[in-house]
Amino acid sequence: MSFFEGGLARLAASAFTKSSPAYVQFYVTARCNLACVQCNIIYANADVEEVTTEQCRKIAENLAKIGTSVVLLTGGEPFVRKDLPEICRAFLENGIHPRIQTNGLATRAQLEAVAKAGVRDVSISLDSLEPGTQDAINGGFDDSWTRALRAMSLINEIFPAETFAALGCVLSPRNISHVVDVIRFGTEIGWWISLVPAHVTTPSDPRNFSTYDTSLLFEPEQYESVRGVLEQVKRMRGQGYNVYDSDEYIDDIYRYITRQPIRWRRRNGNVCDSPNLYFAIQPNGDMSVCCDYRLPNAYPVYHQDFPQWFHGRAMFDEALSVTQQCTGCMYGSFPEISVSARFFKPMMRRAQLFLLSGHAGRKLKPLSVDEMVGVASAIRANRKGY
Repeated sequence: MSFFEGGLARLAASAFTKSSPAYVQFYVTARCNLACVQCNIIYANADVEEVTTEQCRKIAENLAKIGTSVVLLTGGEPFVRKDLPEICRAFLENGIHPRIQTNGLATRAQLEAVAKAGVRDVSISLDSLEPGTQDAINGGFDDSWTRALRAMSLINEIFPAETFAALGCVLSPRNISHVVDVIRFGTEIGWWISLVPAHVTTPSDPRNFSTYDTSLLFEPEQYESVRGVLEQVKRMRGQGYNVYDSDEYIDDIYRYITRQPIRWRRRNGNVCDSPNLYFAIQPNGDMSVCCDYRLPNAYPVYHQDFPQWFHGRAMFDEALSVTQQCTGCMYGSFPEISVSARFFKPMMRRAQLFLLSGHAGRKLKPLSVDEMVGVASAIRANRKGY
């Protein structure tokens, strides 16, 4: 039984009780074949080893025992692991829906292998429809934009049309004027779009998905343009474009970019819902509060005692000591789960998307890479002012 057919019962229980993790981010590797300017994970997680395939199976078993619905398999770049199809099967066999987050450099053989394993949920990073801009954002890797579109074309060809495919778009001054184009492109090819503002930190406080590059921060004179783009994004969602993000989250993107306090945590004492509704797993299998913060002590998720630790007090107290000090992130998945669990309108919209016709009505379109490049070129040529 697929996640969209039956796994939502477990997800609904997580949202109702807020005592089991609906969603877990599993950083299966820190290795990556790109060096994106907004990402620091190849450095931040370089100090830990990778779990074995067998340990991944134990992780899947333990996550099922504590009621997990969805696991994001990310990195680094998850496709650098040759055992990725086996990892996917381990989660599927335990009733957990695997989502793969990739940079778009996977080969046909790699994509066919995970599709054969049963994966029906893929996310690719795409920040611009301009090849040069995307290649620069990816760390100066020539042709990475075209390779990402080639991967999208292969996914639309190889995976069932009902597969949930999404584009992750990171907002920065380099691409803020390209965001609407990315939404138009994604909708045209049957993909959803989710936005994340670039996060910037300092070398003294390294974080996995935060850059040291201060040029990715918006200046006050750019705030009005950012507001205009985000308001346009909300209008486009109302017009039927495949925008995944909620109003609550989009409004917080603006607050985050303009250095105001974010509000998505306000119904939980101004802390996030980790580990009640979500948490992260490091490449070595240790539980983390999120992608940025580790716990004082190690709690390997593959360990036979992990379900007992999860339902105990010590691990939760350690997590709370971390979340109470955090000023809050806008990484997308965690905020949106809290929003969906604690705000009625976004909750109903998510239910409609996955339970009713919203998901099935937006199917992948079989387009060649040349056709996808043509779609992108046409959108760029007809760019409107916003």
